[in-house]
Amino acid sequence: MGMEEQPQTPYEILGDEGIRKLVDAFYDAMGTLPEAAEIRAMHADDLGPVRKKLTNYLIGWMGGPPVYLAVHGTVCLTDPHAPFHIGPRQTEQWLKCMETALEKTGASDELKNMLKLPLEHVANTVRNQDESDPQPRDPNIIAVG
Repeated sequence: MGMEEQPQTPYEILGDEGIRKLVDAFYDAMGTLPEAAEIRAMHADDLGPVRKKLTNYLIGWMGGPPVYLAVHGTVCLTDPHAPFHIGPRQTEQWLKCMETALEKTGASDELKNMLKLPLEHVANTVRNQDESDPQPRDPNIIAVG
């Protein structure tokens, strides 16, 4: 008896403000890490709208209110990313930015461990290519099965 209740979800640990800071650090990392230049180039110059989208998504994903769902009516991750070539290298770049953001915002080891596999799952859900580089199209092939 008398033990303090430990936070159970990442949302309870971070709250809206902590998630906002994490997203800011994530996009700062994307804008400054040389190894993330490729995925930064997939984004518009103005990151405002996508910062807001990722913040809203992560609030619900981390156990908070379903803000993203309320605004967008769906939580589909694959459709918004479909126009982009996302292979293993791009997935690694995204995870590196998230890892850097967790570091920069002073996330505890407990929180980092809690998020490690789920973040890898999200990154792999968005991945839509087996290869990191777009393959040249063979003009002699009419249809690709």
